This record gives sequence, structure tokens and C-alpha cells, in this order.
Amino acid sequence: QVQLVESGGGLVQAGGSLRLSCAASGRTFGSYTMGWFRQAPGKEREFVAAISGGGSTYLADSVKGRFTISRDNAKNTVYLQMNTLKPEDTAVYYCAAAKYTTAQALAVTSNKSWGQGTQVTVPS
Repeated sequence: QVQLVESGGGLVQAGGSLRLSCAASGRTFGSYTMGWFRQAPGKEREFVAAISGGGSTYLADSVKGRFTISRDNAKNTVYLQMNTLKPEDTAVYYCAAAKYTTAQALAVTSNKSWGQGTQVTVPS
């Protein structure tokens, strides 16, 4: 139902920062819990961060303290600020959305819409 387009990926050195953006279509952005997942080669897609329509956040342990998720409902956009990047953060990052759910539930629900992904590369 909702279209998601990620941007902001690229190559950054270890210890550096990057901000990803996910632009959503439609008029009901505020009704969606938004989040980020990532998938590295040979690995399963894993949950990174989520934010509810009300602003409650939930982060994976692997990125807690380094990444921040935020949203601007007026711009229909969710952001992932990634600091202190590590080589293990290298992955395709996917934006995800699910209507009427919690930030925690987005990590596990099967009823999600997906963006096309954006590559983040942190050389070792």
C-alpha cells in the first residue's frame, strides 16, 4: 500500500557517519510504524531499528548507542543516523513499514512493506 524509497547509502570509512533516508508515499505516513533492516552477503536480513508513529523507538543491540532512528511526518520521511560505523555494518539497508503496530513488533511482523534498499559499505 505504501511505497518506500531509500537514499543516502554509500561508502564511508570505519568510524565515520552516514544518514539514510526513506521517503514514503501516501497520506497516511503517520499511521505507519517505520523501520530499518539490513542484509549482508551470506546472512539473513536482520532488524536494525524501528520507530512508531508516536515516536517510540526500538533498536537492535548491535547498533544501540551508535544508530538513531527518527521521523518527520510532515515530510513523510524516516531517517537512520549511523555513527561510529564498523565494517560489520556493511549491508544493503532496507526501509520497512507496517500500519498500526509497535516499534518492537515491526522487528518480527510478516506484514511489512519494503523499499528497494540502499548499499552501505564500510571497508575493513
